[in-house]
Formats: sequence, structure tokens, C-alpha cells
Amino acid sequence: MNLSPFKRDIDELIDEFVEDDLTTFADMKSVWLSRKFSHIYEASPNSNLAFFMQSLYVHTIGHMVSIDSFSRRLGGLYCLYCLHEIQPFKPKFRIYISLQELGKFRDLVVEAKDKGVEIAAAVAKKMLDENMLIFGAVDETSATKTIHQLTELQNARVRFAYEKLICDTSINQFIHLDMGKEVDLNSLDKMSIEYAEAKKRAVEGAGEIMEIDDIKHISEEKELMGERMEKLKEEWDSQRLYFYEQTKLDGFTTTPKQLTNVEHDEDDGFDELDRLLSQS
Repeated sequence: MNLSPFKRDIDELIDEFVEDDLTTFADMKSVWLSRKFSHIYEASPNSNLAFFMQSLYVHTIGHMVSIDSFSRRLGGLYCLYCLHEIQPFKPKFRIYISLQELGKFRDLVVEAKDKGVEIAAAVAKKMLDENMLIFGAVDETSATKTIHQLTELQNARVRFAYEKLICDTSINQFIHLDMGKEVDLNSLDKMSIEYAEAKKRAVEGAGEIMEIDDIKHISEEKELMGERMEKLKEEWDSQRLYFYEQTKLDGFTTTPKQLTNVEHDEDDGFDELDRLLSQS
């Protein structure tokens, strides 16, 4: 996946914002609209969406936490917020931010309040209030590894929801049903052959003492019960395989640690920053 064009678009957007030393969210909105930047998602890939989104986030965070001008760092903050809000994906991909980046995020908010740019603090507070961020303590060089971990976590979320949905329902029994095990097809096939032969002998025996033209069709089996059941089994297995291919649920592996993260990731460690933003 070549993400260079997307990253270049982000760089050019923020460069234009920085050219006139802009600082307000209204300024970013004006630049964003003039460049029709929302079209950035029209070229998004059909797969690896988590990797795609986190890569855009990571690149934008790089502007926000840089040692460059105050305007560039604010441009990174505003762009990050907008990328999250206008994304076409449901549910929305949240933004991974490391411990080091969180510290610089906090410093930017403090600097913005000191310089009277209250809108920056408001944007940051909205990001926290709406739980847009995922917090983690990793260094900035492990972004690619982290993105893959997030993809696994997202898969675990789907698996967790799937298990909650069907664990107490009969659908679980049906989608995991193996007809070859539930029904002894070998015995059934043998029985159907023996039954067909018995009918044929009975009709032939009756023909020795009476006219059998009206009942002769009874012994003429076009398809045995065992053969019909074997075709039904093949059709069932085909439908079940199609279900797994469409949902991808059968390929998920969920570890206890991942499920713990899914169940307890709402407390992402932003209490101190939240208190800062709540101050009048």
C-alpha cells in the first residue's frame, strides 16, 4: 500500500495553514475547504483500513508533536481532529497516541491556553470527551507494529461482539453443525440401499401372483435417500463456508488478553489532561 500521496496531501494542507501563521480552527476549516480535502478518502483502499487510517493519524501526529512552529503544531491538531470526524467508516477508527505524544499533546494545549487560543483547548477537550483517542505507552519508532496490534484488537472486538450475540442462542449450534457427524450418513446410505432392494424383491414377488403394472414404479428408485442426504450435506457445508468467507469470523483468534483490552479500554489514562481542559 503506497501511502506517500496521502501523506504529501497532509503535508501540503498543513504547510498552507502555516504559511500565514494561522492559529484558529476556522482558519483550518477555510484551508481544508479550499483544497477540498475531504476527498482524501475517495482513494482509500478496500482492505487494511485500520492500517490505512492509523498511518494517516501517525503522520498527522508527527506535525502536532514536532519542534516546529506553534502554527504547525496547531495545524496538526486540527487536521487530526478533522481526519477522524469526516472519515466514512462505521464505526470510526479511533486515534492511537503514545505516552510521549500524549505529553506533547498536553504541552500544546497548555501553550494554546497561555496564548489565548481557546479553540485549540476546546478541540482537544472534544477529542477526549468523545473518546477519539486510544492511549498506549510505546516509543514512536514502533508505529507499524502498533498498527498491526490495533488491527488484531479490532478483530478481537468483532469476535467478542459475535460471541456475545450468539453464545446463548440456537444459531451457534446451527453454524457449527457438521451434518456428517450429527447424522450417520454411512449407516443411512446402507439402510436406504437395503430398503430399496427389499421393495424391489417385494414387488417382484407380488408379480408372480398378480398384475403389478400399477405398483411397479414403487421399486424404481431414481435417487436413494442416502444419496439425497449426501447432496444435502455438501450443500450445507458450502453454505457454511460461504458464511465464514463473508463474515471472516471463523478466522479470528481471540486471546484472553485481547478480550481484557476490549472490555476495559474505556479508561485510557487521560484524567490529568481532562482536568486541565476542564479548568476555566
